[in-house]
Amino acid sequence: MNAIDPPRLLSVNDVAPLREMLALFGKAFQDRETYVSQQPDDEYLRNLLSSETFIAIAAWSGSAVIGGLAGYMLPKFEQARSEFYIYDLAVDIEHRRRGCATALVETLKKIAAERGAYVIFVQADYGDDAAVALYTKLGVREDVMHFDISPSNGAV
Repeated sequence: MNAIDPPRLLSVNDVAPLREMLALFGKAFQDRETYVSQQPDDEYLRNLLSSETFIAIAAWSGSAVIGGLAGYMLPKFEQARSEFYIYDLAVDIEHRRRGCATALVETLKKIAAERGAYVIFVQADYGDDAAVALYTKLGVREDVMHFDISPSNGAV
């Protein structure tokens, strides 16, 4: 099996690797419809990658993206500080259990600290034992409820 290269922050010129991450997320989460079928155009993705509030980190094995982390820096209002939310994190099934997810989070920790985040938070679904184990190893668990609220009267 090929070695895993150190993860790196994607830049404005990394639209193709971001698309590879989206395909990886679709496969890992068994939700290709959401991640692949209606991807934004390149200009939208370049704008996202140049944003101060969006971060995408990819891990490679050779030229293939085999892991990814995407999330958002959230400026707070109660104090002059920010927190970081990991929105998605996945590793290709053939490369799991080799430290890739931990390396993605460790890379994020450095970037988040440089950008002034005071905490990184993430959600995991009940039953996703691998994610729960990873996040338990890296942080402190809080049991909270999550609610999706539609901005319109339709379903979420």
